[in-house]
Amino acid sequence: MEVEAVPLDDKAKRMRDLLSSFYSTDPSSASLPAHTPSRFATLDTIDTSSFDADQYMNLLVQKSNLEGLLQKHVEMASEIKNLDTDLQMLVYENYNKFICATDTIKRMKNNIVGMETNMEQLLEKIISVQSRSDGVNTSLHEKREHIEKLHRTRNLLRKLQFIYDLPTRLEKCIKSEAYSDAVKFYTGAMPIFKAYGDSSFQDCKQASEKAVTTVTKNLQGKVFSDSESIQARAEAVMLLKQLDFPVETLKVKLFEKLEQFLVDLHLETEELEKGSLGVNSSSNQGSTPDSSSATAHEASIREFTEAIRAYRVIFLHSEQELSKLAQELVTKNFEAFHQQLKKQAHSIDLLASLRVIWNDVLLMDEVLPEASLPTFSLQSARDAVKEYISGAFNRLLFDISDTLTKVQVTQKDGIEQEYTLQADLEASKQAVIHGSMNALQEFRQLLCENPKLLLKLKGETIDWVQEGFQNFFRKLDSYFLLLSGKRTEASQDVNLIERIPGDKIAAGLVLVLAQLSVFIEQSAIPIITEEIATHFSGGVRSSEYGPAFVPGEICRIFRSSAEVLLNFYIKVRTEKITVLLKRRFTAPNWVKHKEPREVHMFVDLLLQEFEEIRNEATQILPQGLHRKHRRNDSNGSTTSSRSNPLRDDRLGHSNTQKARSQLLETHLAKLFKQKMEIFTKIEFTQGSVLTETVKLSLKSLQEFVRLQTFNRSGFQQIQLDIHFLKTALKHIADDEAAVDFLLDEVIVGTAERSLDPIPLEPPILDRLVQAKLAKTSEQSSVS
Repeated sequence: MEVEAVPLDDKAKRMRDLLSSFYSTDPSSASLPAHTPSRFATLDTIDTSSFDADQYMNLLVQKSNLEGLLQKHVEMASEIKNLDTDLQMLVYENYNKFICATDTIKRMKNNIVGMETNMEQLLEKIISVQSRSDGVNTSLHEKREHIEKLHRTRNLLRKLQFIYDLPTRLEKCIKSEAYSDAVKFYTGAMPIFKAYGDSSFQDCKQASEKAVTTVTKNLQGKVFSDSESIQARAEAVMLLKQLDFPVETLKVKLFEKLEQFLVDLHLETEELEKGSLGVNSSSNQGSTPDSSSATAHEASIREFTEAIRAYRVIFLHSEQELSKLAQELVTKNFEAFHQQLKKQAHSIDLLASLRVIWNDVLLMDEVLPEASLPTFSLQSARDAVKEYISGAFNRLLFDISDTLTKVQVTQKDGIEQEYTLQADLEASKQAVIHGSMNALQEFRQLLCENPKLLLKLKGETIDWVQEGFQNFFRKLDSYFLLLSGKRTEASQDVNLIERIPGDKIAAGLVLVLAQLSVFIEQSAIPIITEEIATHFSGGVRSSEYGPAFVPGEICRIFRSSAEVLLNFYIKVRTEKITVLLKRRFTAPNWVKHKEPREVHMFVDLLLQEFEEIRNEATQILPQGLHRKHRRNDSNGSTTSSRSNPLRDDRLGHSNTQKARSQLLETHLAKLFKQKMEIFTKIEFTQGSVLTETVKLSLKSLQEFVRLQTFNRSGFQQIQLDIHFLKTALKHIADDEAAVDFLLDEVIVGTAERSLDPIPLEPPILDRLVQAKLAKTSEQSSVS
């Protein structure tokens, strides 16, 4: 009722002040008076504690029209309603809290009633108990002191009895091997022995020390006993330390024992590797490696790791010296592995050795991780695998060298077989391609291994294989040039192969090397490249250095070497023929030469050389396109411009003056004669090589003719020999036109150097040639 009596304006102000004080964030602003005038009043001051309603209304009337005032009225009515609702909810909530607080106070008041009386009764009982306890303590004080005195006396007597019984106790401990109790008893009596051991307890001290000496010896034996457990041995060392025994001497002796164990283990490893080599070498019996030896080695390495574990437990902070010992074992294992590499062991044996080494590393790493044996062995394995791959390529190079050396020996010893060079070429091809594929097969086994030691090296192994093939083919090319005599200097690796003196090099070997280079370029490199791309891709080589194996470069090298070797073969053959021609033209006196009676023997030797070249080319080179370049197919005419003037007038002119006029005509004809291409590019065919050799030989013959002076008989002898050669060379050389041209050049050159160039008549030439042919046929039938 009192609330309703309050005027409406006062009620609204109270509600406003209440809400303002409840939501105000600035406590100082709440203390300001409600009607404090503001010089800068705005419409926003309605939410502040200094709000002035009259001033607000005046300002609102000034700034708003009627519609705005109505809108503001609706908004303010809505806000007032909301504030009333919020205030009502706030009052309800506070009222509920007040009711709960009132109920709690009532309950507390009911529970406290009667508690003061109970507390007074408890205090009285405590005082009564305390008084009785003081009475008991007072009555028992004297007896308690007497009992404590007797207890102290009893303890002293027990100690004295313990000292006198100590030797007996120690003997019992020794018999029962209770060494920890013995050490505990003796160390407990040490303070008394130090104080009174030289007077009252001298006998007890001496007997105890004698027993402790036995205990010390037994503990030392326990430390060195392999049958004892690690814990027992470690406990023995701890007991020796309690007895003030210098355990460092034990540490040195035990470490020496580990070193000796390492030596024995290394010997066992070598025996195991020898056994595996011996078993694998007898593969024809279908044997397998001795599993008992491998089991024995595994048992030994486990025993060694247990010894390391015991040493580490017994002697703390010994990781550094144990790490060196474990690394020494790994090093010796890899040294044995390198010895296997020198013996050219198979990849199966080498992988078995690497597997054994890795298993040893894993076992030791479990007990000694501080040694970082996997990382340490990884570097050693990297060197070992790289050496194995390099050694495999060196063995391949030596195998090819042995095959080619047999070619040289066959040629040098003059072993005449129909297809000797062809067989040697095929053997060389097989040595290259099969040797390379076998090496790749060996390397693939490295990549297929499961041990992490090889898996970590997979990328590097791929790079080493690719680099190895790149270097191998470069060395092989250098060796070909060195073996042929075309090159006199070579790299260090190639120099390790047996070299053949230049004067003993067989021409057939040079031709074999040339065709073998072609085979490597066209057949071997594509096969090896495909195999490498299939199984040896994904190396770790940086892209900035490019690929390790570049087949295009290798093909270019062998293509160039093949051309060089083929040219060199022709050169060697031509030089040999040049020596024959030199002997022929420098030995006789051509000015005093007798009349020709038959074709000279040097023609047979020359044809024999051509026949040898044809036999070698037939075995080594392909036949190629069969085409004969006849005289009428050539670019220029080689007919009557040189030889026919001599033939046409051969019967009608017989004096020297007319012959010389014929030579003048010949020279004039040369001025108007079309140019002929004599020497063309050499192809890897039988006809091309043989024709080129014939051309060069005839060119050398022409040069030797120009260095001599002939009489009539000498000129006619050359004419006869050339006439016979012209018939014989038709079946040897492909380019008949060029050969006839060169033969005509020889006749013309001889005529130019002749004192009396009167040729033989055709019937005489034919008769002498037929006689030679008949004689040759007769010799062939007899042989």
